[in-house]
Amino acid sequence: MEKIALFWPGDARAKPNELALPNVTEATVQLERAFKKLGRTTYRVEGFLDKPHLAIEKLGPIDDPMVGVCAHWFYGPHTTDGVVGKKNPLLLASNFSGKWPGLVGLLNTGACLEMLGRPFSRAWTSSEDFTADEAFMANLDAWCTKGAIAYDTAQIHAPGPVAPAAAAIAAKVAEGFRQRRALLLMLGDTSMGMTNGYFGPRLLTQHAFTEHKVDQAWILDRGPRIAASRIDDALRFVKDRGVTFHWGEKDAADFDENATREQLRDYLVVKDMMEEFKADCLGWQYQLGLIPLRPPSDFAEGLFNSACRPESNGQPIACATEADQGNAVPMEMMKRLLQEKGIHPAVMFHDVRWGAEHEGRFLWVLLNSGSCGAYAFNHDPDSLRGVHSYRQPSLYFPRPGGTFAGESLPGKMTWARAYVQEDRLVMDIGRGEVVKLPPAVRDAWWEGTTRQWPFMAADMGITRDTLMAHYLSNHVAVAYGDVFDEMVALSQALGFRVRILGAAA
Repeated sequence: MEKIALFWPGDARAKPNELALPNVTEATVQLERAFKKLGRTTYRVEGFLDKPHLAIEKLGPIDDPMVGVCAHWFYGPHTTDGVVGKKNPLLLASNFSGKWPGLVGLLNTGACLEMLGRPFSRAWTSSEDFTADEAFMANLDAWCTKGAIAYDTAQIHAPGPVAPAAAAIAAKVAEGFRQRRALLLMLGDTSMGMTNGYFGPRLLTQHAFTEHKVDQAWILDRGPRIAASRIDDALRFVKDRGVTFHWGEKDAADFDENATREQLRDYLVVKDMMEEFKADCLGWQYQLGLIPLRPPSDFAEGLFNSACRPESNGQPIACATEADQGNAVPMEMMKRLLQEKGIHPAVMFHDVRWGAEHEGRFLWVLLNSGSCGAYAFNHDPDSLRGVHSYRQPSLYFPRPGGTFAGESLPGKMTWARAYVQEDRLVMDIGRGEVVKLPPAVRDAWWEGTTRQWPFMAADMGITRDTLMAHYLSNHVAVAYGDVFDEMVALSQALGFRVRILGAAA
């Protein structure tokens, strides 16, 4: 490699890019020093690529090897659209930070590239001085020399035999899918640059799922027709069941009871649509189209993922934020397995946000703005105790509205994720444990990411580097309880290719 181009994939919004500029610049300087130490010459592609056309115009003409500097949240198309169809070596390089979720952007964009069949490599470091991280430097050197990085696969497996009892449960659930395929109601399309989160009917219908898309404008149209008495009842319900509302607190002067009422209005609109279309599960885009028009969808999404909710049918409704079908599909599958096995059928939606060592094992901080149900915080299907609703940060959400947050309780868990690889749907499955941290550690990790969002500290049963090298999403579906064997068998029965992640799996 004679010259290496460094580029900045960006958020679609100007303010996050502006705030991240010092961090991205520092990461770029670190990369330049690292490549210089390896005897390589670099140059920068000017400015953030914050729209797809900029990726096309600025990356498309480049035939030199390219490195995306992953040091804050950014959108997949701001890389993919400029590099598809090209064969020059491509690397996504991230600083491993909780405050600046570049590793989250790397995982999302990596999955987008994989879906589109564009080869790429990944490298990451938690060292402030990139050149001091020997493993990182070795990976950079391998990429410079060979154009690709070979990652350890010791914790990646094909599925093994499944216990007969688990196979029987999976067979019964699979028959239910065959008798009536699952209908996924899609409010809009995927958002936040998640090219990898949309499968479409051609792939979904091969695996006992289908979709029905509804324009999010229906929420605006139907909302005014929701009776005030239903909103009154819904607000009384969530208060009585134990939600703590942080109205009017610091940095939340405009977050009040009326903002929550408007979130409940949207919840009721969508609940009515779920019933109208007899849908089984839900994908909710919200961002970015509704951001200036309606309060955040997160409080409503948290309610859907809870059995305890206004006008409930007694069951949670698997709801995927950002309309991510890669989570909606395994959430619905695990929900049915849990129910068949006699375990409460709540499945949580999370970002894989950051992680660190604690007492000899690596724990991931899993947190998403609101699609984690209340069961994670209280293990009581009939309560909303432990749920806190904070104002979504105004930087990203100009219309006031609350999150659905809390600290997840400890317990065994099963996790899964579906994605597209070589034009087929694949299901990643693992088992792990939700861990209770000492308060000081918990608060440091929570404050170091996004304190307003639901928090889960999880041992996912794999090393940090296995996930960073091989995982194909920034999202994960998590269920309390062991349905690992059942999920393997059900995924195979519905035609998914299955990949197991974890030494103990």
